[in-house]
Amino acid sequence: MTGNTAIRARGLTKNFGKLCAVNNLDLDVPRAAIYGFLGPNGSGKTTAIRMLCGLLTPTSGSASVLGFAVPGDAIALRPRIGYMTQKFSLYGDMTVRENLAFIADIYSYDRSDRNRRIDEILREYDFVDRARQHAGTLSGGQKQRLALACAVLHKPELLLLDEPTSAVDPRNRRDFWARLFRLADSGTTILVSTHYMDEAERCHRLAILDRGVKVADGSPQELQDSTGMNIIEVRADNPQRAATILENLPGVMSVTQLGVRLRVLVPQEIPGARQTIDAELRKHGLTAAVAEVSASLEDVFVAVTQARPERAA
Repeated sequence: MTGNTAIRARGLTKNFGKLCAVNNLDLDVPRAAIYGFLGPNGSGKTTAIRMLCGLLTPTSGSASVLGFAVPGDAIALRPRIGYMTQKFSLYGDMTVRENLAFIADIYSYDRSDRNRRIDEILREYDFVDRARQHAGTLSGGQKQRLALACAVLHKPELLLLDEPTSAVDPRNRRDFWARLFRLADSGTTILVSTHYMDEAERCHRLAILDRGVKVADGSPQELQDSTGMNIIEVRADNPQRAATILENLPGVMSVTQLGVRLRVLVPQEIPGARQTIDAELRKHGLTAAVAEVSASLEDVFVAVTQARPERAA
């Protein structure tokens, strides 16, 4: 593993009986960057993260995290990583400050410096006025912020976040991501799983997981530039009827309705996609504005996941 790589995995696989949760995952996560795992529930994101932090033993394959082999060196690795789960896992009947103190004890934080660090975190994460408030009485966004504060209290080199914003509103999500960017700017490597497209677009790099398999990897812009698809946007007076017509048109991979707009994906090897779609709608008496547009990250996700065969039951 080079000095610029925080995580390197090769062939990482995890089976639960007959279910392959993660299949032959190769991964290179650069240091001081935000790297995303994008995928729906059941795509293997959580299993991959748990293997990388040493909580799960891989069925096969290998991984090195901050220069430590996992799971073999997981105990030595643990003080250098922070881990935040999707579900709020702190103690609701303890105060904000007591939760931070408890985490400091878990990481054997130097007692001579512990109170100073807790005071610093309380200021940085806007909890000075709520230090004595029980964590269970905090709002969803405040609980999320406290969980992040606890995860970074010991100044980890690597932060692993498993769908951390799934239960908070858009404003709190935005504020949360502003904090992540500040952490990355200060040198922290962040691996975050999400099923939100707008969050994935904020990552420096990301992998798209589908049914345990990595189906794409790169920066958001690189992925958008390499879909292999013509993206046709259709604005029709009757978008539902237009969608029904286009779904049955040979060569069309996907039709997605976004309000009054349709996003139609057609492989690039099929020529004249825009003209064919326009002609098909006119043949059925529909007038529509049809234009070729740039791919969004959602288009990328649809392209790389729908191109794969369904997993056998």
